Amino acid sequence: MSMFSKKSKKGKEEMSFLEHLEELRWHIIRSVLAIFIFMIIAFVFKNFIFDKIILAPKSSTFFTNRILCQLGELVNTKVLCINSKHLALINIKMSGQLTTHIAVSIVAGIILAFPVFLWEFWKFFKPALRPNESKHARGAVLTASLLFFTGVLFGYYMLSPLSFHFLGSYEVSQEVTNQINIRSYIGTLSSICLATGLIFELPIIAFFLTKIGIITPSFMRKYRKHAIVVIVILSAIITPPDVFSQILVCFPLFGLYEIGIIVSIRVMKLNKKKHDEFMKDNDSNNAENTNS
Repeated sequence: MSMFSKKSKKGKEEMSFLEHLEELRWHIIRSVLAIFIFMIIAFVFKNFIFDKIILAPKSSTFFTNRILCQLGELVNTKVLCINSKHLALINIKMSGQLTTHIAVSIVAGIILAFPVFLWEFWKFFKPALRPNESKHARGAVLTASLLFFTGVLFGYYMLSPLSFHFLGSYEVSQEVTNQINIRSYIGTLSSICLATGLIFELPIIAFFLTKIGIITPSFMRKYRKHAIVVIVILSAIITPPDVFSQILVCFPLFGLYEIGIIVSIRVMKLNKKKHDEFMKDNDSNNAENTNS
């Protein structure tokens, strides 16, 4: 059943192209409305969003920074005590803090409304799926949402503190003083969290690409070495240029790639099972026709 053979609300006739566009429009409107609602909530709780979330990773009292420092004390080294020095942020524009507040609210709205966006996307395409396809794809929205938020939290708790410590303390000369713009700080935090959130969707991407026949488990195994190179490049892009941060990102990304192979194997088995059932039913029908 194709997407354009979905039934109308009355269930009596197929929807026209314009009806599909109208339905898609309402799914988009509801997604944008969800983003707007979460944006307003984030805008109202300004102090909590900025003081407890956004500005926290640069502080020595942040969870990750404290754990690393305690680990450093156990091995008798101060190298792991990151973000121990105060990182001052500045604003250089008259309306800079207001526009920053609005930009952060929009990003927070997009992140928090991500499950709603996936749900609306799923509701639009679900009627076009066969019953068995819909059954096997059940839970996809929940799984994709959990993977996304796991990636965001990984970027927030693991990569952001390391990035702020490295970039904030790096200097080409003692004559040059770092004066970090608040927009630059927030841009770095947002790009890290959103990038890791999307990268953690790799198993879901593997599921759908296998479903439509673009990739196979053997294909993913064959190009595993190439994937490692891509993973290293991605790690270098979304992390500061130090080896520890890149290794920290490489391991979970490689793990996600291996999970993607497992997902692809499962999808191939389900496809083979459906094909065998179809051929069996087809043979049965041919036998009945021959006997009759």
